[in-house]
Amino acid sequence: MEVILLEKMRNLGALGDKVKVKAGFARNYLIPQGKAVYVNAENLAKFEQRRAELEKTAQERHQKAMERQASLNALPTITIAMKAGDEGKLFGSVGTRDIAEAINKIGGAVEKREVRLPAGTLRMVGEYEIAIDLDSDITASIKVNIVPEA
Repeated sequence: MEVILLEKMRNLGALGDKVKVKAGFARNYLIPQGKAVYVNAENLAKFEQRRAELEKTAQERHQKAMERQASLNALPTITIAMKAGDEGKLFGSVGTRDIAEAINKIGGAVEKREVRLPAGTLRMVGEYEIAIDLDSDITASIKVNIVPEA
């Protein structure tokens, strides 16, 4: 199925690109979320009329993401205390919610869905570099130090 993207999407394309995606992805995610429209003559004409407006909102979103990236990169190392065994293995794990809450406590503004843990939850004591997705092509980097509770 071919759709026109109404915003830039990672691993898919830029604003205005015609891309082929699976029908379910288009029907269940892209179109209901307002991220794409079906390719036909009517939608092409509507898109061309709205193109300047869409580019302006994309530029504003990009600028806000750049500001957030600068503020998040300036944050100090975040320390999270968890119960741990003698070998450094945690009783439980540190996930995206825990990291987002810790960042928000020290003055950052991050949502749980923006925190990326490609290897899964953190289960060992140590220092980790965490990526935070702010926009389709902008990421911030935060250092998280997990220490055992006293």
